[in-house]
Amino acid sequence: MYDVIIVGAGPAGLTSAIYTRRAEKKTLVLEAMSYGGQIINTLSIDNYPVAPHISGFDFATKLYEQAKDLGAEIVFEKVVNIQNYDTYKEVITTKNTYQAKTIILATGAENRKLNLPNEKEFVGKGISYCATCDGAFYRGKEVAVQGGGNTALEDALYLSDIAKKVYLIHRRDTFRADETFIQQVKLKANIELVLNSTVTQLNGNDTLESIVVTNCDGTVKTIPVDGLFVAIGRVPETENFNQLIHTNDFGYVIAGEDCHTNVDGIYVAGDSRTKSVRQLVTATSDGAVAAIEAIHYLNHVII
Repeated sequence: MYDVIIVGAGPAGLTSAIYTRRAEKKTLVLEAMSYGGQIINTLSIDNYPVAPHISGFDFATKLYEQAKDLGAEIVFEKVVNIQNYDTYKEVITTKNTYQAKTIILATGAENRKLNLPNEKEFVGKGISYCATCDGAFYRGKEVAVQGGGNTALEDALYLSDIAKKVYLIHRRDTFRADETFIQQVKLKANIELVLNSTVTQLNGNDTLESIVVTNCDGTVKTIPVDGLFVAIGRVPETENFNQLIHTNDFGYVIAGEDCHTNVDGIYVAGDSRTKSVRQLVTATSDGAVAAIEAIHYLNHVII
């Protein structure tokens, strides 16, 4: 029996593990993929206090090592279900079943797909959701980025130093990104803005060869590209426990700043929680708050 099971080894989950282990609570972290979450794909973190210019991979690795050094048990198994009983909770993975007194959900979110025909077939053959991971494959080639937030503009800037040409495609005429990124994009000679437009078709045989872009006025044009980087947001990974935990219409766990869910002893931290700001600093903040709430529950509620 664990005191705390944390589902997810991203910044929120690993921060929770650091706090629960410092409180000497027996802690298990379950992660389906690799530690670090989405932040490992960030080339340089420039908005986290006291740690400017650190890579996402280095940041995640330091968090992972800190949690491990404090004694957190980290197991790489995918959670498929959660059950709530009177005196304990049960977490079911694809391999095992674990019991705990409290749970912290820190599953984060996955990249949103375009949901176009052939999209799945072209992944790794022209379609990518991570510019820093795959950008090097497109050196000297022409690529496109779909999206209008910070990630999309960061991707376009990163790719502009590698690729011959970058088309930045956004469904509106203004960007949601920070003004700093917008100004940097406008200064890049090899970034072409394609506004009020969306990618509506993917063309190619074995690999992606071109994309069809449709303007809001109905105008359609084909753009030859070797790669398309999709950066249109994320979808919370909550489907495996949304029958127990209340979520909103978009799948985010309904919880306030105290990170409490509708089930006593189950908390949520990070990008899968209802919140207005989803940044690295708010993920780690959630991780700390959720852990402290779980510790309080263990110390004052559990007999």
